[in-house]
Amino acid sequence: MTGVYSVTQISSYIKNLFMRDYLLSRVTVRGEVSNCKYHSSGHIYFTLKDPGAAINCVMFASQREHLTFRLQDGQQVEASGQVSVYERNGSYQLYVRSCRLSGAGELYERFLQLKAELEEMGMFDEIYKKPIPKYCRSIGIVTASTGAAIQDIINVTTRRNPYVELVLYPARVQGEGAKESIVRGIERLDRMGLDVLIVGRGGGSIEDLWAFNEECVARAIFDAETPVISAVGHETDFTIADFVADRRAPTPSAAAELASFEYDVLEEQFASYKGTLDRSMIQRIQILRHRLKAAEEHLQRLSPESVLQHKKERLAAVRQTAVRLMQLKLKDNIRRLALMRDSLQREMTDQAASARKTLQIAAARLDGHSPLKKMSGGYGYVTGPDGKGVRSVQDVKCGDTLTTYLQDGRMTSTVTGTEDMKWQKH
Repeated sequence: MTGVYSVTQISSYIKNLFMRDYLLSRVTVRGEVSNCKYHSSGHIYFTLKDPGAAINCVMFASQREHLTFRLQDGQQVEASGQVSVYERNGSYQLYVRSCRLSGAGELYERFLQLKAELEEMGMFDEIYKKPIPKYCRSIGIVTASTGAAIQDIINVTTRRNPYVELVLYPARVQGEGAKESIVRGIERLDRMGLDVLIVGRGGGSIEDLWAFNEECVARAIFDAETPVISAVGHETDFTIADFVADRRAPTPSAAAELASFEYDVLEEQFASYKGTLDRSMIQRIQILRHRLKAAEEHLQRLSPESVLQHKKERLAAVRQTAVRLMQLKLKDNIRRLALMRDSLQREMTDQAASARKTLQIAAARLDGHSPLKKMSGGYGYVTGPDGKGVRSVQDVKCGDTLTTYLQDGRMTSTVTGTEDMKWQKH
């Protein structure tokens, strides 16, 4: 190659060299992610580095949909693609078609893949979650017989309830044969009819916790008839067992808290319930006593003796009422009689006074017509032979014997003659 070339020509030539190189067209590069940026266009720009070198990388939006995790700085990944030249700045870079986590990252990819499969099968669905009994009397534990996890569970449980039964299956929780040991522990304790199972271990790396990400362990937990609490690692650690278990506890100590109840609190509750029940029973007994007394009184009122007594009482009351009414009537009649007597007396007094006055007037008038009074003035009263008064000369005839009454006596005379004096009236 001779002569003078432009920058563009040189860059194009170098790019063609890269494109004709079979190794560079299909290469997988392992390294640590740094300077990772998610562009608004959907492209991902980052750098892969190791202690000796670094290479710029880009994953276009069209390839990003195959990415099963989010790229972050510090991750060890294996990026597959083509190495080519970016002509604008004359630098070469890796155009990434696919990317996977390396080492622990591979385990994480397996974790995500199994999680997606089991979730699609519905093994994480809430409808399959069994409730944890509130008052567990027996707790099965599948974990290592040594280590902090079992000690934490024992300490928390005995502190909360010293009477709970703990059944340990000493399982391998790490390394070769761990998953089979955990499955055997779950199946054996499940057949014992315990109230709840705690399956877990202390914290560690993803490799240390991997036995709890195995599908056989997940299926053993899912198939168990006994409620299972998963307690694997620390609060930030998540395993497949956590998702399929009936309840996830962030730590083994927290699992013991969930599985056991506080005996002292329960005793206080029982004491409170007993007090409430005693008060309720006393109130109920009082109510029943009142009802019984009311029923006895009602029954007594319906008995013949009670009816007879009631009638006697009513009769006595009627009699008392009649006597009281008669007394009131008698008093009223006496009062009215007294009033009538007083009125009659007043009327008789008034009539007597009126009659006396009339009598006086009549006496005065009679006295004015009295023959005696007239006789005292020289007059006399003459009666014929028949004793009747003589008022006219026509009442007598000659020879009749007449009696003349005077003021101081009477005298007898014989009629010798009569003389009519009518003419003097004219």
